[in-house]
Amino acid sequence: MKIVIAGASGLIGRSLTASLLQSGHEITTLTTRTVKSDSTHNTGFRQIHWDGVTAGEWTLRVQQADAVINLSGQSLASGRWTRERKKLLIQSRVQPTRILVATMSAAIRKPSVFLNASAVGYYGSVHDGIVGEDHRPGSDFLATLCVNWEEEARPASRAGIRTVLLRTGVVLETDGGALQRLVLPFKLFVGGPLGPGTQWMPWIHREDMIRAILFALENNISGPVNLSSPESVTMDEFSRTLARVLKRPGILRVPAFVLRLMLGEMAMVVLTGQRAVPQVLTASGFQFKHPVLEEALADLLKPPAR
Repeated sequence: MKIVIAGASGLIGRSLTASLLQSGHEITTLTTRTVKSDSTHNTGFRQIHWDGVTAGEWTLRVQQADAVINLSGQSLASGRWTRERKKLLIQSRVQPTRILVATMSAAIRKPSVFLNASAVGYYGSVHDGIVGEDHRPGSDFLATLCVNWEEEARPASRAGIRTVLLRTGVVLETDGGALQRLVLPFKLFVGGPLGPGTQWMPWIHREDMIRAILFALENNISGPVNLSSPESVTMDEFSRTLARVLKRPGILRVPAFVLRLMLGEMAMVVLTGQRAVPQVLTASGFQFKHPVLEEALADLLKPPAR
């Protein structure tokens, strides 16, 4: 398949690109970074510069693609959510999605599938009950951001392109993301739950995340898809499990007010949650390789082989 990936420079994007290349697909990544001339002509792989707002050389690649994957967006955890920061978080998702969809919809030969990133934050804070893909959206900033992001993607479906909205939970990985930040305090014997501990923490092993994206790419599913493990845990349960795997204590709770002082409104990302479950993936026959948290953490945190 000829596949275009926007936002491929992040941890998920890099792993996904490597996996697709290994499977023999022809990959074009759209990047806002400067493209080195000697890195754009490797067999099966090409990088093209874009700004996520205006048309350019990249539009031809999208119009020739069999599939388009959009992972664009500034990191939610890269700064306090000031008014200007919120504006950037929205624009970095909405504008690239809008122009990608417009380009695909105008193509004579349209891509067969469009995978657009989103997040389980779409549902807002849900204290009780299972949260499947048919659950109503929340009303906080993150939920509104996800709703607006998905609304920009949905016209692709109306243009006849199979469209999948990837609502991602907390992706567990050791070379970045939430787990890397959580592990250090435990290793220093000062780890513990964040906030009340009763908030749900939908998680997924990065390997299963990549496998699920490939599954969505290759199978006839569409609409919202929760990318989270079938095993739901609270923050307290996550912290106890991480402590067992690391063989460290995990009793030093970080109070909610401290997180709010440190992070401002961004603290809501760790202080709220929802019991998001992968109903669509499960019903479609997807098999998780790491469905149990303790095994997933042990796999990620095992000492490197010598």
